[in-house]
Amino acid sequence: MFNKRVKVKDLLSSAETGHEVTVMGWVRTFRNNQFIALNDGSTNNNLQVVVELGLLNEATLKRITTGASLKVTGQVVPSLGKGQKVEVKATALEILGDSDADKYPLQPKKHSLEFLREIAHLRFRTNTFGSVFRIRHSLAFAVHKFFNDKGFVYLHTPIITSSDAEGAGEMFRVTTLPFEDTPRNEDGTVNFKEDFFGKSANLTVSGQLEGELGAMAFSEIYTFGPTFRAENSNTTRHLAEFWMIEPEMAFYDIEDNMNLAEEFIRYLIQYALDNNREDIEFLDQRLTEEEKQKPQNERSELGLLQKLEFVLNNNFERITYTQAIDILLESPHYKKKKFKYDVKWGIDLQSEHERYLVEKHFKKPVIVTGYPKDIKSFYMRLNEDGKTVAAMDILAPGIGEIVGGSQREERLENLEKRMAEMHIPVEEMSYYLDTRRFGTVPHAGFGLGFERMVQFVTGMTNIRDVIPFARTPKNCEF
Repeated sequence: MFNKRVKVKDLLSSAETGHEVTVMGWVRTFRNNQFIALNDGSTNNNLQVVVELGLLNEATLKRITTGASLKVTGQVVPSLGKGQKVEVKATALEILGDSDADKYPLQPKKHSLEFLREIAHLRFRTNTFGSVFRIRHSLAFAVHKFFNDKGFVYLHTPIITSSDAEGAGEMFRVTTLPFEDTPRNEDGTVNFKEDFFGKSANLTVSGQLEGELGAMAFSEIYTFGPTFRAENSNTTRHLAEFWMIEPEMAFYDIEDNMNLAEEFIRYLIQYALDNNREDIEFLDQRLTEEEKQKPQNERSELGLLQKLEFVLNNNFERITYTQAIDILLESPHYKKKKFKYDVKWGIDLQSEHERYLVEKHFKKPVIVTGYPKDIKSFYMRLNEDGKTVAAMDILAPGIGEIVGGSQREERLENLEKRMAEMHIPVEEMSYYLDTRRFGTVPHAGFGLGFERMVQFVTGMTNIRDVIPFARTPKNCEF
C-alpha cells in the first residue's frame, strides 16, 4: 500500500525514537543540501528531515525545492536543533511532485493577505491560513456536536427556493430561461411558467422559514448550510455566499432563545481552545504584530486569546434596545460627535454603535432585545407595547453583531396583519401559516453567520480570509 504515512503532527507530539517511519508532505525550506523542513498541513510546525551527504545524487537534490512534494522513509531520532524533540534521518526519498522554484508564488518570506487572496488556491499552505482553516473545521464539527448532544434534528433546508425569507429582495435568481430570447407575458414581464420550476426561483437567503416547519414536528432542529445575498457590498464584513447556522425551537420564548445562543457561543469558543490551542496561539502572536503597525488609538485593548477568554469568563449583559439608545445618547462618544452615524430611537444600530456598547461601555458581550418592529422582519413576535418585537442580537467585541434571532410570531391573526403591513404575499406563504393554523406553539430561533464566528475565533479582520474561496462583487474565481 502506497500510503502508510505518519502525520507530522503525530510524529512531533511523540518523543519516541529509534523506529522507522514514512512521512509525506511539501517542502517549506531546504538548507545546505541537507536539512528539509517538511509540512503536511496537520500542524504549522515543520518536521526536520536530515539527508545525509551522498544519499541523493546531484539531480535529485536540485529538485528538492520550496513547494515540491516528497515521500520520505527514515529513522526517527532525537533532534539536536531547537523547537522539536525529534527529526527523521532519511534512508529513502522520493519526489512525488516537482515545483519550479522560479515560478512558485509562495517563497519562504512574509506575504500580504491581499496577495494571498489572489492565489487563494495556494494560500492554504501558509501558516496563517493553515491555522484559520483547521480552526474553521473544528468549529464546524463543534456546531454539529453541540446540537446533536442536545437532541436536535439536523434539517437540510433547500438552497433553491421561491421565497425571500428576509423580505430584502437581494437575491440571486435561478433560471434556465434563455437570456437572448426570454419568454414574456403580454405586459412585458418575464413568463416564468416556461422556466424550469414554473415560477420565479432564487438561491436561499435563509433556511429559517423551512426550519420552523421542522420545529413544529421535531420540537428542535438546526440547519447549517450555504446562504446567498446579492448585496453589492465590497466591505471586509460581507460575502455573497456564506454559511449560516439556524436553530429553531418549539416551546421556547425569547429568554430560552438567549440562553441557548449564549451557551452555544461559549461552547464553540471552548471547543476551539481545547482542540486548536496551538493554532490560536499562533494567530494571537500574528495579531499582536499586526496591531503594532497601527496608531495607538486604533489598537485593540485585548489580544486574541484574551478576547476569547473574556467572552468565556463574563456573563453576557442583557439590555433592551431602548436602554441601548439611552446609553449611546448619554455617551461621551456621542456628545463629542465621534459616531459616524446618528443615534435616535428607531434606527438600526450600526457596527460602531454595537462595538461601543460592548468594548467601551459594558466591556463584555451584550444581548440587545426589544427592537422597533419597523426595522425587523415580519415573523418576529409583537410585544405588548405594539411598537417593539421580541428580537435579540448578540454583540461581541471586535466584530459587533454575531447572532440575530427572535421569538417567532405564533399568533395567526397577528402574523397575517404584519404580513399585510409589509406587503408579504399571504397566498404564497400559506404553507408557513399552516403551522399557526394547526397546533401553533410559542417558538423561537436564531441565526449565526459561521464566517463571522470563524473571524471572531481567529482574529482575522477580513471575512474573505475565513472562507476558502470568497464570493464577492466582481469576484467568482475558482
